Amino acid sequence: MIDIIIRPYQSSDFAACLAVFTSNVPLYFAPEEYADFCQHLECVNHADKPYLVLTHKDSIIACGGLVIETTKRQTGLSWGMVDRNFHGHGLGTSLTEARLALARVTPNIDEVVLETSQHTRRFYEGFGFTAVKVIPNGFADGLDRWEMKLRLYK
Repeated sequence: MIDIIIRPYQSSDFAACLAVFTSNVPLYFAPEEYADFCQHLECVNHADKPYLVLTHKDSIIACGGLVIETTKRQTGLSWGMVDRNFHGHGLGTSLTEARLALARVTPNIDEVVLETSQHTRRFYEGFGFTAVKVIPNGFADGLDRWEMKLRLYK
C-alpha cells in the first residue's frame, strides 16, 4: 500500500483532478464526459457535494466524492477515480471506504447509489452494492452504465 493522505478537495486541485480523469480515458471514462466532470468540480461544496482527494508525495493520485440528497435519504458516489499509473495499489478501496464512511455519518442517509461501467461493477459488488439497472452503451459506445445501490442499514 502506498502512503496517502485523504483530504477535502480545494479549487486549486482542479487541474490535477482533470489529469487523473484523463489518465482513465477511454477505458473507464468516455472523452465526452470531460465537460461534465469539469462542471462537477466547479460545483463542489462541503455541504451536499463533498469531494475528496488522495495525495501521495503532495501529488493527487485519486479523487471522488458524494452527492447528498437528504430528501431522498440517499447519497450518490460521484466521479471516483484513481490515476491509471496507480491502479492495483488499493487506492480505489481506500477512496471508496472514505466515501462510505462519510455517507454513514451524514444525517438522514440510508442508501448509497452509483453509476459505474462494466469494468468496475465487480469492484463495487465487493462492497455490497447490487445492480438495479444495466444500460448497454449507457455512457458511450462500448461503455455500459450499471446503476447500483447499497443499503447502509438493514
